[in-house]
Amino acid sequence: MNFFKTLLVFVGISAATSLGAAELGDDGLHKQPWFADTFLDMAEDLAEATEEGKDLLVLFEQKGCPYCRELHEVNFANTEITDFIQEHYLVVQVNMWGDREMTDFDGEVLSEKNLANKWFIQFTPTTIMFTQDGDAPGDVRAAEAFRLPGFLKSFHYASALEYVTSNEYKTLPFQRFVQARAERFEAQGVEVDLWN
Repeated sequence: MNFFKTLLVFVGISAATSLGAAELGDDGLHKQPWFADTFLDMAEDLAEATEEGKDLLVLFEQKGCPYCRELHEVNFANTEITDFIQEHYLVVQVNMWGDREMTDFDGEVLSEKNLANKWFIQFTPTTIMFTQDGDAPGDVRAAEAFRLPGFLKSFHYASALEYVTSNEYKTLPFQRFVQARAERFEAQGVEVDLWN
């Protein structure tokens, strides 16, 4: 079995699955039909996610980003990943250089690009997962559970999603969680390559 076919089988995509190009929106960002269309009020979006029994996932991307394309054409082509996301997360996409008006958790109204700067977004894609523990927080750091700065391969990306929903992020370092997850798969007879 060649490397690519082995990788596809490992990440849950059958060799017959097509990894077609991701759809581009008018803003030049790749789109998914399960992205939420919201008023971009972070506290409201987190509250809505919580009401649905989900966490909030904010995805920062930019036009022309090859790693954003990779996220969509590889990770988001994996139905195990996208099914998990849709079951556990409300997803809001933000343009790192965009001008749409957003409201931060603390009530400050600012553009997408200014929010990206305020939240120290330096790479795309950047995936940030927020959880609701009690009342809506006034500080983004209070709600942020985990951040993925840049593109991660499918196994690590899926691990990060599960890391937050399992609440293991509260007590266990991410790399230990990834290793334990890999060991669970290997115990089930699934070969795991942590480098791909």
